[in-house]
Amino acid sequence: MQTPVMSTTKRVTVYLDSRLHQRVRSRAAKLDQSVSCLVNEALRRTLAEDAADVAAFRERADEPSLSFQQVVQDWKRRGKL
Repeated sequence: MQTPVMSTTKRVTVYLDSRLHQRVRSRAAKLDQSVSCLVNEALRRTLAEDAADVAAFRERADEPSLSFQQVVQDWKRRGKL
């Protein structure tokens, strides 16, 4: 399914490794989608993951920091090491 070109789209130039380009073109053809559609989907997924990571970081920002030694001691105490 191809995404129609809308007035909100922007043209960019991206340089891809030739093997990666071949794989993306092949995948796009297999899915009957454009390369642009696949790239847009991949970027959306990546940015969504980044946003989730930032949200998780913010939620835990007030937690106390532990030194490496404290973590090792805790793991030993719980039998994980």
